[in-house]
Amino acid sequence: MGDRAGALGLRIGIAVVTGRSMLPTLCEGDRLLVLYGKRPRIGALVVVRLPGRVERPLAVKRITRREGSGWWVERDNPSEGVDSWTVGVVPDDNVIGVVVGRIWPLISGPRRDARSVRRQIGPPKGRAG
Repeated sequence: MGDRAGALGLRIGIAVVTGRSMLPTLCEGDRLLVLYGKRPRIGALVVVRLPGRVERPLAVKRITRREGSGWWVERDNPSEGVDSWTVGVVPDDNVIGVVVGRIWPLISGPRRDARSVRRQIGPPKGRAG
Protein backbone atom coordinates (compact mmCIF):
# COMPACT_ATOMS: atom_id res chain seq x y z
CA MET A 1 0.00 0.00 0.00
CA GLY A 2 2.84 2.39 0.76
CA ASP A 3 4.31 2.21 -2.77
CA ARG A 4 0.92 2.67 -4.40
CA ALA A 5 -0.01 5.54 -2.07
CA GLY A 6 3.34 7.23 -2.75
CA ALA A 7 2.85 6.86 -6.49
CA LEU A 8 -0.51 8.63 -6.16
CA GLY A 9 1.04 11.53 -4.21
CA LEU A 10 -0.50 10.35 -0.93
CA ARG A 11 1.29 10.06 2.41
CA ILE A 12 0.48 7.88 5.40
CA GLY A 13 0.74 9.07 9.00
CA ILE A 14 -0.51 8.57 12.53
CA ALA A 15 -2.78 10.88 14.52
CA VAL A 16 -3.33 10.68 18.28
CA VAL A 17 -6.81 11.49 19.57
CA THR A 18 -7.11 14.12 22.32
CA GLY A 19 -10.33 15.28 23.89
CA ARG A 20 -13.80 13.78 24.02
CA SER A 21 -15.56 15.23 20.99
CA MET A 22 -15.55 11.92 19.09
CA LEU A 23 -16.80 9.67 21.90
CA PRO A 24 -17.96 6.92 21.75
CA THR A 25 -16.32 6.27 18.36
CA LEU A 26 -12.84 7.40 19.41
CA CYS A 27 -11.31 7.80 22.86
CA GLU A 28 -8.44 9.94 24.14
CA GLY A 29 -5.15 8.24 23.28
CA ASP A 30 -6.45 6.25 20.30
CA ARG A 31 -3.90 6.08 17.48
CA LEU A 32 -5.31 6.47 13.98
CA LEU A 33 -3.83 5.61 10.60
CA VAL A 34 -4.33 8.64 8.34
CA LEU A 35 -4.01 8.89 4.57
CA TYR A 36 -2.99 12.46 3.72
CA GLY A 37 -4.13 13.97 0.44
CA LYS A 38 -7.04 11.58 -0.07
CA ARG A 39 -10.39 13.09 -1.04
CA PRO A 40 -12.93 12.48 1.74
CA ARG A 41 -16.36 10.94 1.37
CA ILE A 42 -19.53 11.59 3.34
CA GLY A 43 -19.40 9.72 6.66
CA ALA A 44 -15.60 9.49 6.75
CA LEU A 45 -13.52 10.47 9.75
CA VAL A 46 -11.02 13.15 8.78
CA VAL A 47 -8.19 15.20 10.25
CA VAL A 48 -9.05 18.89 9.79
CA ARG A 49 -7.84 22.34 10.65
CA LEU A 50 -10.97 24.11 11.90
CA PRO A 51 -11.36 27.67 10.60
CA GLY A 52 -11.65 30.72 12.81
CA ARG A 53 -9.78 33.57 14.44
CA VAL A 54 -8.30 31.38 17.13
CA GLU A 55 -5.42 29.09 16.16
CA ARG A 56 -6.79 25.62 16.87
CA PRO A 57 -4.93 22.32 16.89
CA LEU A 58 -5.73 19.75 14.24
CA ALA A 59 -8.93 17.84 15.01
CA VAL A 60 -10.61 14.57 14.06
CA LYS A 61 -14.19 15.05 12.89
CA ARG A 62 -16.78 13.31 10.72
CA ILE A 63 -17.69 14.60 7.24
CA THR A 64 -21.47 14.94 7.08
CA ARG A 65 -21.99 16.83 3.82
CA ARG A 66 -20.43 18.84 1.02
CA GLU A 67 -21.30 22.51 1.15
CA GLY A 68 -20.09 24.91 -1.55
CA SER A 69 -16.30 24.77 -1.71
CA GLY A 70 -15.90 23.02 1.62
CA TRP A 71 -17.09 20.33 3.99
CA TRP A 72 -19.50 20.32 6.91
CA VAL A 73 -17.85 18.37 9.74
CA GLU A 74 -19.37 17.27 13.02
CA ARG A 75 -18.30 15.70 16.29
CA ASP A 76 -19.86 12.39 17.39
CA ASN A 77 -20.31 13.65 20.97
CA PRO A 78 -22.80 16.55 20.87
CA SER A 79 -21.90 17.73 24.38
CA GLU A 80 -18.14 18.21 23.75
CA GLY A 81 -15.91 19.99 21.27
CA VAL A 82 -16.07 22.30 18.27
CA ASP A 83 -17.33 21.51 14.77
CA SER A 84 -19.04 23.18 11.80
CA TRP A 85 -22.01 24.14 13.97
CA THR A 86 -19.56 26.52 15.71
CA VAL A 87 -17.08 27.53 12.99
CA GLY A 88 -18.93 26.88 9.72
CA VAL A 89 -17.76 25.07 6.61
CA VAL A 90 -14.21 23.69 6.55
CA PRO A 91 -12.46 24.66 3.28
CA ASP A 92 -11.07 21.86 1.11
CA ASP A 93 -7.50 22.88 1.92
CA ASN A 94 -8.20 22.45 5.65
CA VAL A 95 -9.11 18.77 5.26
CA ILE A 96 -5.66 17.35 5.97
CA GLY A 97 -6.28 13.61 5.71
CA VAL A 98 -8.77 10.74 5.88
CA VAL A 99 -8.74 8.27 8.77
CA VAL A 100 -8.19 4.77 7.41
CA GLY A 101 -8.61 3.02 10.77
CA ARG A 102 -7.62 2.77 14.40
CA ILE A 103 -4.28 1.06 15.03
CA TRP A 104 -4.17 1.41 18.83
CA PRO A 105 -5.45 0.28 21.18
CA LEU A 106 -5.86 -3.18 19.83
CA ILE A 107 -9.37 -4.47 20.26
CA SER A 108 -9.67 -4.89 24.02
CA GLY A 109 -11.43 -3.72 27.12
CA PRO A 110 -15.10 -3.36 27.96
CA ARG A 111 -15.65 -0.41 25.61
CA ARG A 112 -14.77 -2.36 22.45
CA ASP A 113 -15.30 -5.62 20.71
CA ALA A 114 -14.50 -6.57 17.10
CA ARG A 115 -17.98 -5.73 15.82
CA SER A 116 -18.20 -2.36 17.58
CA VAL A 117 -14.82 -1.18 16.26
CA ARG A 118 -15.82 -1.92 12.65
CA ARG A 119 -19.19 -0.27 13.20
CA GLN A 120 -17.80 2.80 14.98
CA ILE A 121 -15.20 3.74 12.36
CA GLY A 122 -17.97 3.81 9.71
CA PRO A 123 -20.80 6.34 9.70
CA PRO A 124 -23.01 6.35 12.77
CA LYS A 125 -26.47 4.87 12.29
CA GLY A 126 -28.86 7.37 10.81
CA ARG A 127 -26.21 9.30 8.84
CA ALA A 128 -25.51 9.07 5.14
CA GLY A 129 -22.34 7.40 4.12
